[in-house]
Amino acid sequence: MTKQEKVDFVINTLNDIYPEIPIPLDHKDPYTLLIAVLLSAQSTDVKVNQITPKLFEIADNPKAMVKLSVEEIREIIKPVGLSPMKSKGIHGLSKILLEEHNGQVPVSFEALEALPAVGHKTASVVMAQAFNVPAFPVDTHIHRLMYRWNLSNGKNVIQTEKDAKRLFPKDLWNKLHLQIIWYGRQYSPARGWDLEKDIITKEIGRKTVLTEYYKKKK
Repeated sequence: MTKQEKVDFVINTLNDIYPEIPIPLDHKDPYTLLIAVLLSAQSTDVKVNQITPKLFEIADNPKAMVKLSVEEIREIIKPVGLSPMKSKGIHGLSKILLEEHNGQVPVSFEALEALPAVGHKTASVVMAQAFNVPAFPVDTHIHRLMYRWNLSNGKNVIQTEKDAKRLFPKDLWNKLHLQIIWYGRQYSPARGWDLEKDIITKEIGRKTVLTEYYKKKK
């Protein structure tokens, strides 16, 4: 298969499996999505979705959030981990949104990445899922699968994002990054991986990855 044929195979297979793709984090607007994505760093979406209802019941907008102390926010979000850094970030960015953006989440990578505790991946998720601006946020699943599928060298997430954007059509980025995440969770996980169920990797996988897999199975 040529690289283009591999890319087409990935797109077509994912469209067959996931014609409609849900956004994994529960939210109702750009602000609640931003907070949920920030909380999901080094945590699971399931865990975040358990915590955000409690937080958003008290504060689902920047004005209400800054009325809470950093310590109060931390107490609520403790189960998702990294709570000292995340609580400071949530309080700090809510204050900046009020002071500099009329309480609204800005529609700009630059402005989002200037907010406390918001990195490039978080900004990309918000731009893609809240504002429908083409972006390709790379999480651990996408990074792993792009390497397994021999579509990126696995050097780092920055390189993986560049490769994904170069290989896949821009108008598909927002849907594709979610499809790959769901596929990674269901068919190509890091642990407990069953290649027989992983039709994409089985078909186009990196030779060294497949060889290593079969060696371990012996």
